[in-house]
Amino acid sequence: MRDQGERYDRIAEGYRRWWAPVLVRDAVATLDMVAADVAAGARQILDLGTGTGTLALAAIERWPGVRVTGIDASAEMIGMAEAEADRRLSPADRGRFTARTAYADALPFGDGKFDLVLSSFVVQLVPSRIRALREAHRVLRPGGRIAYTTWLAGDAPFAGDRVFDEVLEELGIRTEEADDGPADRVDGDADDHARDGRSGDLRSTRAAADGLRRAGFEQARATAGLLEHAFDPAGYVGFLTEFDEEDLFGGLVERRRVALEARLLERLTALPPGDLVLRLPTVTASARRAAARRA
Repeated sequence: MRDQGERYDRIAEGYRRWWAPVLVRDAVATLDMVAADVAAGARQILDLGTGTGTLALAAIERWPGVRVTGIDASAEMIGMAEAEADRRLSPADRGRFTARTAYADALPFGDGKFDLVLSSFVVQLVPSRIRALREAHRVLRPGGRIAYTTWLAGDAPFAGDRVFDEVLEELGIRTEEADDGPADRVDGDADDHARDGRSGDLRSTRAAADGLRRAGFEQARATAGLLEHAFDPAGYVGFLTEFDEEDLFGGLVERRRVALEARLLERLTALPPGDLVLRLPTVTASARRAAARRA
């Protein structure tokens, strides 16, 4: 998780510009899973891996009575979340959002502090998902709920990835020319994730529910979904250069980087528009900490 924090420090601006817009619809939909809890009185919310504040700020805008604490391993991402809160929220609402750098598997909060724990597209990044879920269980009050959205292993072929690989081969660019670093590819390869210190994408909805039960939760349930996002050619080049393959592009001499970007744009522009629709399977899961038993 510490390595992930350092990586996202480097690519925070690229994430804000290119990747957060891909995730926003499915991330914000996580709130629907806890709407009944908020209506019943849940007020204190923890957002695990708040990133640029997508989920946290949407919760504040949707529910006037809640307070949200966002944590993230990346100090740069926390800074962006706070800047976005300054931009989007009124002074009164801004006071309902706080953010701090912290790790999901070692939360700096007391037991039972929160009514809800939310997360979107983060639990695949932590080194140990079970430790992070057990920490979420600890900081939830009895009867509190966790709800998260993340990637489900498996995906449909994406023409953008194919073109990128073909252009690298055409230009004779080897990945060794780039600085070492874990590429956050969007192809849902759980084996690659495991090798670079992440828990990886969930194998099934059953695995999602079982993981919550192992962490001590009850009433666990999970459903599959599909994230769809249409890139335009320039947007996909920006996504690669400033976020997903930032290490590779940053490691090239300028002449080769310019040639790679130009050839990529040319090849992507020649594709039918429908070929640049990214489709990735997701899973949403929720569960509840057992209510306190009466004496």
